[in-house]
Amino acid sequence: MKIRAVALNTFKEAIRDRILYLLLFFAVVSLVLSRLLSLLTVGDKIKIIMDAGLSSISIFGVLMAILMGTGLVYKEIDKKTVYTLLSKPINRNQFILGKFLGLIITLFIMLAVMTAIFIIIILLHSGTISWKLFVSLGFIFLELCLITSVALLFSCFSTPILSSIFSLSFYLIGHLSWGMETLIKKITPGISKILTQVVYTLLPDLENFNFKTEVVHNLPIPPKVFLFSLFYGITYTFFILMLSMLVFRKRDFI
Repeated sequence: MKIRAVALNTFKEAIRDRILYLLLFFAVVSLVLSRLLSLLTVGDKIKIIMDAGLSSISIFGVLMAILMGTGLVYKEIDKKTVYTLLSKPINRNQFILGKFLGLIITLFIMLAVMTAIFIIIILLHSGTISWKLFVSLGFIFLELCLITSVALLFSCFSTPILSSIFSLSFYLIGHLSWGMETLIKKITPGISKILTQVVYTLLPDLENFNFKTEVVHNLPIPPKVFLFSLFYGITYTFFILMLSMLVFRKRDFI
């Protein structure tokens, strides 16, 4: 009940945020422009629409998660409302979980709106929808859950600007870390290679949630890859949430 109350209050605050609707507007514009892009580009038009549409949903979803998530805890601390909240019969773990779930609900609704518009555009063009499209959208949402947990973590001990930079860096590193695999193959065996492998293992690999290629080109999705990505996303998000709770418990508000 306590977690639900915090989540609902966070949701109500989030849907009043002008940044949310500004990003949603640009996301919708990008989805509509994907249709125009397909007309101006040589190639399979439906593939171009799907690729551009999924990329738009993913990018604007991440921006929503970062820009709103990085202020979740900081705003409560800055406005001193955290003192009132924590003076009530609610512990710090419930506060963090409630904040997280409230923003996740908001992102789910925004993702549903973008998805509905995206599907309408595809149906108007091709008349059919592949089930793999929903798989890709599902993993985009899972990625948003992870990014939200990361933004929430940084919000527990840093300012919104720095938290946004840190969260965006996490996102970019997560999608570029695959390049280290090529680097590891070129490094001669030794301490350098071992250290590089350790760093590569510790870095997030957000490409696990990227199924756009399989959707656009109608490629098979191996069950092992699907299950691993699902496990990876849930486990990583849970770990970051636990870390957020630990950091927030250590904060001294006196």
